[in-house]
Amino acid sequence: MRIHFIAIGGAAMHNLALAVASKAGYQVTGSDDEIFDPALTHLREEGLLPDELGWHPERITKDIDAIILGMHAREDNPELVRARELGLKIYSFPEYLYEQTKNKIRIVVGGSHGKTTTTSMILYALQRLGIEADYMVGAQIEGFERMVRLSDTAKYAVFEGDEYLTSPLDLRSKFLWYHPHIAILTGIAWDHINVFPTFPQYVETFRQFVHSIEPNGSFIYYTGDENLRQIALEMTSLRHDDMTIIPYKEYEGDVPMQVFGRHNMQNLQAAMLACHSIGVAPDDFYREISTFTGASNRLEKICETATSVAYKDFAHSPSKLKATINAVRERYPEKQLIAAMELHTFSSLMADFLPQYNGCMAEADVAYVYFNPKVIEHKRLTPITAEEVRAAFGTNNVTVFTSSQALQAALRTQITNYQSPITNKGIALLMMSSGTFDGINVKEFANELLSA
Repeated sequence: MRIHFIAIGGAAMHNLALAVASKAGYQVTGSDDEIFDPALTHLREEGLLPDELGWHPERITKDIDAIILGMHAREDNPELVRARELGLKIYSFPEYLYEQTKNKIRIVVGGSHGKTTTTSMILYALQRLGIEADYMVGAQIEGFERMVRLSDTAKYAVFEGDEYLTSPLDLRSKFLWYHPHIAILTGIAWDHINVFPTFPQYVETFRQFVHSIEPNGSFIYYTGDENLRQIALEMTSLRHDDMTIIPYKEYEGDVPMQVFGRHNMQNLQAAMLACHSIGVAPDDFYREISTFTGASNRLEKICETATSVAYKDFAHSPSKLKATINAVRERYPEKQLIAAMELHTFSSLMADFLPQYNGCMAEADVAYVYFNPKVIEHKRLTPITAEEVRAAFGTNNVTVFTSSQALQAALRTQITNYQSPITNKGIALLMMSSGTFDGINVKEFANELLSA
């Protein structure tokens, strides 16, 4: 079977391509107009890297069995146009995942925050317990070679469920394709304002997700979220099958864990309940998860000295930012907490969304916010100013930068001055972004700062 990926270079897309290519009898090709590491290296190693960047409609022929369309492609993509002219079968990324796992028991983790970590916890525990599962997760996990796995043998499939758009041809949320037997929602905090311009519209897509749970399935939700409580209440009257509705709070046991923070204890409890729903005993889950150190870029420790420590995190939305900063503050109450974050996504760079950040960095001793005006221009958004951003965050500890070099200089000065012999109590440095702060190697930079 021949499968062609349009926009193969995406984080999830290239991992799906690798998973499909590993199946016997499948021939995979792909195209993209830009491919960066780690996708570049992964595709080259497996012989799937396109020999030329760009779109080549002449390569779309009738002998292709299926097209898998990535979100990076536009509706007028030349290869997509040609595929539609030829009447080829076109799948979106989530549609294809469902097609490959429709005879499996599907566990899907959704929510505005924590879904990557919760999915990773489930997969880690299942692997340690010898329970085979197919999966798709948005980060690298220790002990897992890839972020996507598809097999003919696994009974279960575990997916991270994203509420963002499915494809240029399908403007529904990705997770509406998965029809879970076991669904988790970790919480709802407004995001993706470019797709969901009002909070009620955003909540509605999560409501639809719960409606998509298979008959006699399970709905596991964080009871501290008022919107999820309301959706759960609605389900008791609207769903007349035997749906099991399971609220959770946070893990409060005495098993020592490698991860920390209240949000991670909530994620832990959700993961346990999902595993318990397929027959895993809670004690077995907690024993195995005690060695879980986290998913990559999710409160990932990148440097530690005798007195100081540094973490990086994918946090960029207000709820994620607040939860991550609070977790580090609770973990290191005696250290000076220096938190730097980058506004990089569509929502975070929109003036109408900025007030959502009010107070979310309050627990940091020093808070630095960075954005690049050229990114705003590239995304064709209305310009914002540093003054607007500082006012939106609403606390006096926040300083805003529009130059990556100026941000780096400020961090060097702050850390050098604090690590004098007189004030040597140590620093907790937290670098948060879904981007790179315009090319900073965060791990190398943190080591340079804390080892100086």
